[in-house]
Amino acid sequence: MTERRAILSGSTFEGQIGYARAVVDGDWVHVSGTTGFDYATMTISDDVVEQAEQCLRNIEAALAEAECTFADVVRVRYLLPDREDFEPCWPVLRRAFGNVQPAATMLMCGLADPRMKIEIEVSARRRFPPHGGAMSNHSEAPVAPVEAYEPPYYVAVFTTVRTQDQSGYSETDARLEDLVKDVPGYLGMDHAQTPGGLGITVSYFRDADALTQWRTNAEHRAAQQRGRAEWYQSYTLHVAKVERSNGFTRAQDPQSPTAG
Repeated sequence: MTERRAILSGSTFEGQIGYARAVVDGDWVHVSGTTGFDYATMTISDDVVEQAEQCLRNIEAALAEAECTFADVVRVRYLLPDREDFEPCWPVLRRAFGNVQPAATMLMCGLADPRMKIEIEVSARRRFPPHGGAMSNHSEAPVAPVEAYEPPYYVAVFTTVRTQDQSGYSETDARLEDLVKDVPGYLGMDHAQTPGGLGITVSYFRDADALTQWRTNAEHRAAQQRGRAEWYQSYTLHVAKVERSNGFTRAQDPQSPTAG
């Protein structure tokens, strides 16, 4: 069953009107139109740029509770009563979205409170593991574990907790997933994500030479250094030789709508 849950920020508006700050629906996260109120104090600045900054802090908190970041945002809508207020906000908006470049629309309209000068609404698509190891979004193939190969072979188990600043991560992730496929002896990769945000990536290699070739790859090492500097709150790496391996796949029900 598809996950659906509401995320609340503590804003009095949510209870008075009857809505959530964000709704998680499967992979999708829909963040409601968010203004520049500090929800802890229910105060708001008179300055539109400061309001924009607070909007983004509120949105970032909602995204974090949904286990994603600004890097996962695919759509933004900006609502302002005064079109002249939009351009001064551009540097603030660019810092949040400049790397991911989501689709965007600016609308000029009245807002619920005359103190509000900007409202921002975003939609994001969660990429699992959102706080863990690399995962490609290039394939829509059904989820399946890497097959049980004939031992011996080697595995590298990478467990991570990621930071909120994921600028450039997606591009590097995609590049590394393409790059490792060129390593002779690379067998595949599995991913998992715990509810608490621990990401687990298991990479499989036919022999120690293949693992060493990937470990010493210049682009891979550069990405590791950037990960320590920017993307990872913490991580561990375990390398092991597999001496025993087996697997199981349930036979497909011929009555299933996914069967042939």
